[in-house]
Amino acid sequence: MLYFARVWIPDPEEVWKSAELLKDYKPGDKVLLLHLEEGKDLEYQLDPKTKELPHLRNPDILVGENDLTALSYLHEPAVLHNLRVRFIDSKLIYTYCGIVLVAINPYEQLPIYGEDIINAYSGQNMGDMDPHIFAVAEEAYKQMARDERNQSIIVSGESGAGKTVSAKYAMRYFATVSGSASEANVEEKVLASNPIMESIGNAKTTRNDNSSRFGKYIEIGFDKRYRIIGANMRTYLLEKSRVVFQAEEERNYHIFYQLCASAKLPEFQMLRLGNADDFHYTKQGGSPVIEGVDDAKEMAHTRQACSLLGISESYQMGTFRILAGILHLGNVGFASRDSDSCTIPPKHEPLTIFCDLMGVDYEEMCHWLCHRKLATATETYIKPISKLQAINARDALAKHIYAKLFNWIVDHVNQALHSAVKQHSFIGVLDIYGFETFEINSFEQFCINYANEKLQQQFNMHVFKLEQEEYMKEQIPWTLIDFYDNQPCINLIESKMGILDLLDEECKMPKGTDDTWAQKLYNTHLNKCALFEKPRLSNKAFIIQHFADKVEYQCEGFLEKNKDTVFEEQIKVLKSSKFKMLPELFQDDEKAISPTSATSSGRTPLTRVPVKPTKGRPGQMAKEHKKTVGHQFRNSLHLLMETLNATTPHYVRCIKPNDFKFPFTFDEKRAVQQLRACGVLETIRISAAGFPSRWTYQEFFSRYRVLMKQKDVLGDRKQTCKNVLEKLILDKDKYQFGKTKIFFRAGQVAYLEKLRADKLRAACIRIQKTIRGWLLRKKYLRMQKAAITVQRYVRGYQARCYATFLRRTKAATTVQKYWRMYVVRRRYKVRRAATVVLQSYLRGYLARNRYRKILREHKAVIIQKRVRGWLARKHYKRSMRAVIYLQCCFRRMMAKRELKKLKIEARSVERYKKLHIGMENKIMQLQRKVDEQNKDYKCLMEKLTNLEGAYNSETEKLRSDLERLQLSEEEAKIATGRVLSLQEEIAKLRKDLEQTRSEKKSIEERADRYKQETEQLVSNLKEENTLLKQEKEILNHRIVEQAKEMTETMEKKLVEETKQLELDLNDERLRYQNLLNEFSRLEERYDDLKEEMTLIVNVPKPGHRRTDSTHSSNESEYTFSSEIAETEDIPPRTEEPSERKVPLDMSLFLKLQKRVTELEQEKQAMQDELDRKEEQALRSKAKEEERPQMRGAELEYESLKRQELESENKKLKNELNELRKSLSEKSAPEVTAPGAPAYRVLMEQLTSVSEELDVRKEEVLILRSQLVSQKEAIQPKNTMTDSTILLEDVQKMKDKGEIAQAYIGLKETNRLLESQLQSQKRSHESEAEALRGEIQSLKEENNRQQQLLAQNLQLPPEARIEASLQHEITRLTNENLYFEELYADDPKKYQSYRIALYKRMIDLMEQLEKQDKTVRKLKKQLKVFAKKIGELEVGQMENISPGQIIDEPIRPVNIPRKEKDFQGMLEYKKEDEQKLVKNLILELKPRGVAVNLIPGLPAYILFMCVRHADYLNDDQKVRSLLTSTINSIKKVLKKRGDDFETVSFWLSNTCRFLHCLKQYSGEEGFMKHNTSRQNEHCLTNFDLAEYRQVLSDLAIQIYQQLVRVLENILQPMIVSGMLEHETIQGVSGVKPTGLRKRTSSIADEGTYTLDSILRQLNSFHSVMCQHGMDPELIKQVVKQMFYIVGAVTLNNLLLRKDMCSWSKGMQIRYNVSQLEEWLRDKNLMNSGAKETLEPLIQAAQLLQVKKKADDDAEAICSMCSALTTAQIVKVLNLYTPVNEFEERVSISFIRTIQLRLRDRKDSPQLLMDAKHIFPVTFPFNPSSLALETIQIPASLGLGFISRV
Repeated sequence: MLYFARVWIPDPEEVWKSAELLKDYKPGDKVLLLHLEEGKDLEYQLDPKTKELPHLRNPDILVGENDLTALSYLHEPAVLHNLRVRFIDSKLIYTYCGIVLVAINPYEQLPIYGEDIINAYSGQNMGDMDPHIFAVAEEAYKQMARDERNQSIIVSGESGAGKTVSAKYAMRYFATVSGSASEANVEEKVLASNPIMESIGNAKTTRNDNSSRFGKYIEIGFDKRYRIIGANMRTYLLEKSRVVFQAEEERNYHIFYQLCASAKLPEFQMLRLGNADDFHYTKQGGSPVIEGVDDAKEMAHTRQACSLLGISESYQMGTFRILAGILHLGNVGFASRDSDSCTIPPKHEPLTIFCDLMGVDYEEMCHWLCHRKLATATETYIKPISKLQAINARDALAKHIYAKLFNWIVDHVNQALHSAVKQHSFIGVLDIYGFETFEINSFEQFCINYANEKLQQQFNMHVFKLEQEEYMKEQIPWTLIDFYDNQPCINLIESKMGILDLLDEECKMPKGTDDTWAQKLYNTHLNKCALFEKPRLSNKAFIIQHFADKVEYQCEGFLEKNKDTVFEEQIKVLKSSKFKMLPELFQDDEKAISPTSATSSGRTPLTRVPVKPTKGRPGQMAKEHKKTVGHQFRNSLHLLMETLNATTPHYVRCIKPNDFKFPFTFDEKRAVQQLRACGVLETIRISAAGFPSRWTYQEFFSRYRVLMKQKDVLGDRKQTCKNVLEKLILDKDKYQFGKTKIFFRAGQVAYLEKLRADKLRAACIRIQKTIRGWLLRKKYLRMQKAAITVQRYVRGYQARCYATFLRRTKAATTVQKYWRMYVVRRRYKVRRAATVVLQSYLRGYLARNRYRKILREHKAVIIQKRVRGWLARKHYKRSMRAVIYLQCCFRRMMAKRELKKLKIEARSVERYKKLHIGMENKIMQLQRKVDEQNKDYKCLMEKLTNLEGAYNSETEKLRSDLERLQLSEEEAKIATGRVLSLQEEIAKLRKDLEQTRSEKKSIEERADRYKQETEQLVSNLKEENTLLKQEKEILNHRIVEQAKEMTETMEKKLVEETKQLELDLNDERLRYQNLLNEFSRLEERYDDLKEEMTLIVNVPKPGHRRTDSTHSSNESEYTFSSEIAETEDIPPRTEEPSERKVPLDMSLFLKLQKRVTELEQEKQAMQDELDRKEEQALRSKAKEEERPQMRGAELEYESLKRQELESENKKLKNELNELRKSLSEKSAPEVTAPGAPAYRVLMEQLTSVSEELDVRKEEVLILRSQLVSQKEAIQPKNTMTDSTILLEDVQKMKDKGEIAQAYIGLKETNRLLESQLQSQKRSHESEAEALRGEIQSLKEENNRQQQLLAQNLQLPPEARIEASLQHEITRLTNENLYFEELYADDPKKYQSYRIALYKRMIDLMEQLEKQDKTVRKLKKQLKVFAKKIGELEVGQMENISPGQIIDEPIRPVNIPRKEKDFQGMLEYKKEDEQKLVKNLILELKPRGVAVNLIPGLPAYILFMCVRHADYLNDDQKVRSLLTSTINSIKKVLKKRGDDFETVSFWLSNTCRFLHCLKQYSGEEGFMKHNTSRQNEHCLTNFDLAEYRQVLSDLAIQIYQQLVRVLENILQPMIVSGMLEHETIQGVSGVKPTGLRKRTSSIADEGTYTLDSILRQLNSFHSVMCQHGMDPELIKQVVKQMFYIVGAVTLNNLLLRKDMCSWSKGMQIRYNVSQLEEWLRDKNLMNSGAKETLEPLIQAAQLLQVKKKADDDAEAICSMCSALTTAQIVKVLNLYTPVNEFEERVSISFIRTIQLRLRDRKDSPQLLMDAKHIFPVTFPFNPSSLALETIQIPASLGLGFISRV
């Protein structure tokens, strides 16, 4: 052992730990220095006695292998570690160990058992796929068919390990793959037996929720064609003690809890059941419910399975009655009288119910439950029993009844599975318990371990035999391998004086006990047998050394369980039951009752061989019947071993990974215990003792080619391998050379792998060294080049810098020169300018001084002038005032004198009067004066205001004047008085000014308050405006978002609906085509059955002609009546009595045909709905610019209405034709009388037509309303545009006023919308009224049509058409006048009416054209008849005698031969039809036609024959020819259906025939691409649309057959060419494989490669092109081929761990690129074939991408869009490094992927459906070939037909 070697060391916790050697081991060392994986160092002490070294670890590349025998080091830790890695890291539960399949229970539902997985494993070699129970089942099935030898699958393991599930899946595989030989669905019955047996034989234990408490061996029988015909079941060791006792957390058998859960059902009321906690036998475990299991549903499944197996309801209820009785029996209680007797309370309810259910007497049963009968030689005693004995007797009775019922159910299941057909072979599935050891082991564990000893012996012998056969086959010297033989242990148990023999002997002793039996065992075997031991501290136990482990058995209870005693009196009471079913259970107990085939607390061995009663003495019979349980178990076990030895066994070992049922949790201790117990390690030991590793020479050469030199490689691979091995491994005992393989000892493959890894590592180091040197040299050269470049640039830079310096120096000198000159010039200019400025300022100053002096003098003169003038005026005014004062004084004196005179005068009256008169005048004058004064006052006030206004300006002037006046004293003295007056005035003005200021201040305060209030109001308005703007923006945003969401949702909804409709259309098309496929399969089967019947039936009578079955059935299928069929010409057919089954198949065909028609109608309706949706979407987009919405709805309504009326018109025409036929058949004139049958038929037809017309009108109205509602649903687009405009308008509003105006505008808009709604409502009501009127008019029209029909029936046929046309013209004219008056005020409605009218006129024109065609056709027929009449006349002229002819001179005349103008028709006689079909279809060789003649020639010939029959108006000939053609094509395909050329040829010709029928049908849609000549060749008499549908269905069937042929041819090539073959040599080498050898991936002779696939694809494509197949159809075929290639490749990749590697991903991507290149070469890239390979491409990319960080996980999730989550996780789990340089995918990374993909909604299915066929379509492909140019080659042998 060398430094860094990895080893395994024992560990008490983990069993084995991995460590690394820190120091080389040398012989004699007692301690190894190890480094553990958790980072600790350890000194490992070697065993001084054995000095065994630790086990070596395998290289990482070998860890996780599918087969444990592929490991180089085969030992226990390597096996355990490999299983753990596969189970925990890769989530793989199956692993091979040589011939054994190890299955670990995952405790979780895995998606690996579906039908897709079954199909993937079907037909595959066992080593080619990953380990699986299906692979074992397929191997057994294949060996049974190949070797014609019976097979067995032995499934064993602990309770809870998954034995039952494994056996169930194996049976499901057989049922799915093989099918049944009859229509009785035997495979369903076989599977239906599982729920029954699980309900009565399975229970919940602490280890398993569905533990099988019995062993069973099921033989599935097959016939000679290896189809299931029946099955048979044998059971072993039923655990009866569970019926009466369950441990904690356990349950009784499931059936009891299912009954309790269904107790409320009406049919179960009589059982008087309740909750499971109410019964003693079901509540002891304390766990009546299993999580996730619904017992009521399970009960329904059990009953359904019983019904499927033929168990009647009465028997089912009887079974449930007995089971309910057992539950009530368990509740029977006993009361002790004394220590030796007991009693049952009177009228005890549980016992009463038990007796009622069992139909027995209460008193009798009550008596014998508390007593027993003892018989001696002379007398019989009845003895009471104690309470404990009574309870034990009650429990024994319950167990006995359950065991008998279990036996009865098994017998009935076997009867239901029994087949009357002779069984050719069988496959047995053994589901049996594994080795058991508990703390307390009793009789049950002893029997179980005894059975496992026998099975292990058989297993060891089989493994040893296989090893020996392998060595002998390869001619390797055989050396005896020492293996463990457990025959001594078996002898200890079953030999004479063995344990079982001594136990039976002790049971016969009257006073035998467990203690005495133990002493006999000690005396007999202790110290005599090495496998038998006695415990040190016990005298009631013994130890047996089994193959798995030592087991200590407690002797207590062995005798009682072996005897299994039941009181005979209790059984007699049950036999006397009135319940008929109960005595049936005890028919075998008529002679004696004692030991039965069950243990009291153990399990029941049941055999299928019934015990036959023998005649003899009573004592002898009782003795024979008293066979112990051990004896019977030994016999049944011997029978089982004989069966297994006569079959080829296959082994499945189930492992329980933990005791807590945790999913994917691995307990190493428990696993090792089970591996040791189940024999897996023994298999490893046997393999390791010889040559466990085996390689073929080619695999060895491919893997270890790197260890060879070029000179060592020879042409002979075998010799090359020998030469290399002799150099690599010097010890020749380490390997052996066989015929086809090299055999290696254990560890040699690891050594070779180490050499290979070292060689690869050395090569990698050399490559790295070379690459690194090259990179460094490249870097140095790059640096050197860069340094030279830098130097060049630096030197250039320096030179440029020096040149720049010189240029700058010269420039600086020039700049300095000019700068100095500039500075001096500028200084001169500054000084000159300063001098000029000083001069100007000085001169200005002197001028201004002189000017001011002159101005002062001038002002002084003015002041003097003004002052002197003022003084002169003042003197003048003073003098003037003095003069006036004197005048006043004088005048006053004079006035006083006058006053005195006036006073005297006033005293007189006259004076007074005069005075009064004068006063009036004065008053008036005063009044006028007052007015004048007022005016003056107003003027003065205005002046005052003006003065006040000018006060401010005048004040300054006055002040200046005052200052000037004060200069002069004289002026001051004179003006003193005036100054005072002026000061007073100033004071007054000041007061006024202050008053004005106060008023101004108050006004300003009020203005400030108003301003603040205004600003506050403005701010509030701004805030409101801002809020309104925000609300407006929010509302606009919401409007925009809602509009956008509505638009997006509507668009998404429209797209989704369109996609959904397309998917539904494809699904319907696929269902329809699958239905056709099923129909063709049934038809073929029917034909096969008829052929078999033909062979069985005797030769038919002479003269009686038997119609071919296929021909007759197909003729009935494809015979259709045309428009002018003449059924009276067809003679009735007679059939033989042997063909009475035909109507059954014909009814099936009619049902299928009806279903096909319904599917076609649904398809057409869906297509119409899709078209209507698209038209609605287009119309909704265009209606904004073209026309209003309502008009489009009305036009659609009119079009729908027109279509409905057209359909009604067609129906009326058809019914009219039928009436014509019925009337034409009757020649009597009374047929048209009112009471005649024809008249009644006419009236019934008219009534039904009127009712149907009303219904159609209502449907039209409903359709119209739906259209309008759908159009309204698309309106959000308009609202979106309106909302955007509204948003733009609202955004333009800035202030509150605009918002208010907008609000008002919205109100007005709402009122306008309301008014529009009201107007629309009124228009809707008016429209409804108009529609009612229209309905009334249609009713009247209907009445008129009925009258017209009645009138037309009385007219001759020639006048009917003209009368109907005349009536139609009259009706349209009246309707036109009516609608002109009606729509005079509404031009739009009138225009829509005119459009509808034009359409109707066009329809009438089309009708007229059809009538013209009919007339022309009749004229042609008249010409033909005239020509024939002329020929007849010529023939009559030839019969005239020569004497009657006038002699005239005969002149030679040259008659030119006119070239005949062919019409593209072929004429043949009716009797030549079979000859035509035979030469053109049945005996035609496709290869010669495809190479030498034009493509589709048979189709053209057949159509030209159909054209001629149509030209002759021969309905029978058309029908016969088409039916014969279809039947003959089917016959050819049935006969040569496996030939690709034949199927392709007839698919091409069938499509061409279908296209010809369409192209020349006369329908406008198919005539667009025709020439005028081709349009003349259209069919004129018959509408063959129904035959077109039949031909389309035939083409679909041929296409599906073509796909099956393709699949059968490609299937063997795909896996080998796409996965296994190394297209790029040397990229990957095969890894070591185990015993299950896989198909070699090396291109040996005979294996398929990618070139094989490409050649095959080229062959397919060239054949289809030669046959003239439509290009679109070729694309669909290629797409299907590529889908098959991709699906099969991906499915195999997902099921093969060895293929999931980086190098294999590169190979796959290269292969896919080659396929894509092939598509490009063939111009088929647009066929959709590349898209079908997308899952495979992504899987290959997934194998190659980096798989470590979170970014890698994100990239994987985005990249693998075509793969499901299950597929991605599966590939990551399967990813396996091929070389040591690759790394495995961590569990955390896989969990990250699962977490990221948890929201992805995809299918949980793991595999792709490789059988899926895409629905095929046949696009119309018109031919440009002119029919009249087609020449018929003589090689076809069609000389009996002629061109027309």
